[in-house]
Amino acid sequence: MKRILHSRKVAFMVLLIAFALVAAACSSDPDVGDTTTTAAPPADTTTTTEAPPETTTTTEAPLVRPYGGEVIVADDQEPPTLNSFAPGGDNFIVSIIGQSYWAGVQEIDGFTLELIPELVTELPTVANGGVTVNDDDTMTVKYQIRDDAQWEDGTPITGNDFQFTYDIIMNPDLPIVKSTYEDIDPDSVIVGEKTFEYTLTAPTVLFDLLFGTILPAHAIDPATFMEDWNDKMWPSAGPFVFDEWAQGEFVRVVRNDNYWKTDPETGQQLPYLDSVTFKFIPETEAIITAFKAREIDIIQPPPSSETIETLQALEAEGARVEVLSGPVWEHLNFQFGPKRFDRNPNSCNESFNMRAAIAHTINKNVLTDEILAGQVEPLDSYIDAFAPGLSQQAWAQYQPDVAKATEFYAAALEETGKECSVVFSTTSNNDARVQMSELFVGMFETTGIPYENDLVDSSVFFGEWLDAGTWDLGEWAWVGSPGLSGLVDIHDVFDPEGPPPLGDNIYRWGTSELADEEYEGDNAVYAGTNESSVKDAASERYAVVRDEMNATVDDGELVALIQEAEAILADNLVIFPLYARLVTAAVWADEVGNFKHNPTVASHTWNLELWYRVDLEG
Repeated sequence: MKRILHSRKVAFMVLLIAFALVAAACSSDPDVGDTTTTAAPPADTTTTTEAPPETTTTTEAPLVRPYGGEVIVADDQEPPTLNSFAPGGDNFIVSIIGQSYWAGVQEIDGFTLELIPELVTELPTVANGGVTVNDDDTMTVKYQIRDDAQWEDGTPITGNDFQFTYDIIMNPDLPIVKSTYEDIDPDSVIVGEKTFEYTLTAPTVLFDLLFGTILPAHAIDPATFMEDWNDKMWPSAGPFVFDEWAQGEFVRVVRNDNYWKTDPETGQQLPYLDSVTFKFIPETEAIITAFKAREIDIIQPPPSSETIETLQALEAEGARVEVLSGPVWEHLNFQFGPKRFDRNPNSCNESFNMRAAIAHTINKNVLTDEILAGQVEPLDSYIDAFAPGLSQQAWAQYQPDVAKATEFYAAALEETGKECSVVFSTTSNNDARVQMSELFVGMFETTGIPYENDLVDSSVFFGEWLDAGTWDLGEWAWVGSPGLSGLVDIHDVFDPEGPPPLGDNIYRWGTSELADEEYEGDNAVYAGTNESSVKDAASERYAVVRDEMNATVDDGELVALIQEAEAILADNLVIFPLYARLVTAAVWADEVGNFKHNPTVASHTWNLELWYRVDLEG
């Protein structure tokens, strides 16, 4: 799980990163099945043959897509590296480009927003025998690799490539995130020609996120892995291969003639395009201008209301604009550790009454109307940003209500004996958050709660304040990977047994100080920050629930535990969800076919092997 930081962007697998499927605002074409293809319009070409008198039969010509051509995709960032395992490899643009050549166990379908198999014949589950919970409470996972899966040079993808990837990740000298991989018993690994098997020390649904990108064992030198693959791509298992990176301008990939996938709709070999060029244009306005001039075929700009309106005005000329509720959800949160007093000596976050007063002060409808032009609904649960069908809308109990806010505030003053106030902190260089802080001023004036803004540059907020817990009322966003695994993962950030630096609970809800030896060296910044002002039966129960959900792969048990955790977090107002960010993509649909925006971390390039030039048809 990752928070959206000033220097970290969403990566497809951090898979990571954490998060999960998007809200229900995404809808799929009713004509689309369960494949990753975009539904094509019915062919309108028919042939008529003679038949007995007064009888005519019509036969539809087979659907055929044209080959050839290039698609140009614009982005406002250039990758720091093309190696997703290297420092900087978790930047979103690395993932956007990486979709053209990466391959792994799973990918995210842009229609169903679910994990689907890529290199394997099916995703392992208990039901299909791919996952076995053993008598000793370990869990074995088995992959059956597709017979036709191969690298760009024709070398088959085998269990040896999975083993090699595991060894690279677990190399102690390489700065690669090893979460969950480190729970694999290295002696349990069994490698076959087209199989790979391993055993985890305990059951966990987080195995869903493992082996999202597989490395070619025959082409990579482990000793120089980090140095060799920064400005070029390793041999591709995807639809395209590396051609050129013109620093400061573009990265170009060209057709992989040995790509192993075919279009299930037409039966044709993929990909259709000769090449895809990722062009780097730092300014949003310049991206929009280039798109208007048809110099760019596909864009995914920051989704401001002005940008959306500008793009939608082009739909009459052949553009198609997709505005979806995405996997990045903004939330208000309370700091429960002692460093909050550095920001606000009159912080009363230890009081539920104070937290409830704030919750009844905030009008989320005003925020979405003013910041997002009313194009998304407020969130009443973080679950909506992962799997809407599981949400209990647990925060709906807190609606804007001046009378309730003032009543809870008076109770907080009496309970704490303090002059309770609110100091709001977030990033000053994010226009939406600045606007949010300005809207808060009027809301708190209405309820009579003393309030002030203390915004700083993102480099300070995320660099110095966040991990140390130096804020009172804060605001930022989380993002993650899809499925139940993503939902399980997000709950670690509230784990009372996981204070920094060992854990991710930077809110310090229910946490205790660690032993002195845990605060040595670079970890000294965390010393004296972890003693929570709220440790009660609810936080204790949450820790148990979190442990239980990390130790089961039973869907029914997981759903029940997730919903209990949601109720605990809502009833105790540990956080206050606000809204999911919009994600926007635009394509010249009269030039490029089969484009479908994917509002998850897979993003808009998730199915680029199926893109084709409409203007080459006929």
